[in-house]
Amino acid sequence: MAHFSELIRTGKPVLVDFFATWCGPCKTLSPILSEVKAELGDALSIIKVDVDKNQALSHQYQVKGVPTMLLFLNGKTIWRQSGVVSKADIIRAVQQHL
Repeated sequence: MAHFSELIRTGKPVLVDFFATWCGPCKTLSPILSEVKAELGDALSIIKVDVDKNQALSHQYQVKGVPTMLLFLNGKTIWRQSGVVSKADIIRAVQQHL
């Protein structure tokens, strides 16, 4: 977990996607996140966290359903959303903090 805390403490926004391999909406969200990354490039880091393999981390951030995205800046949660979110909404959330 120390490694995760280092990853979210960078000076740029870090979007963490809590997902599960068996989750249909998670599969829908994955290409949307790829498009977000393609558009924002190095201005944003995206980390995918499998809730089944990282139960302690999921519990720590109170992830009750998947997909759940948390946006971090300097280690602090600045945005949180569950469910499938449009590319435009994700980009808008990130750009508010760039």
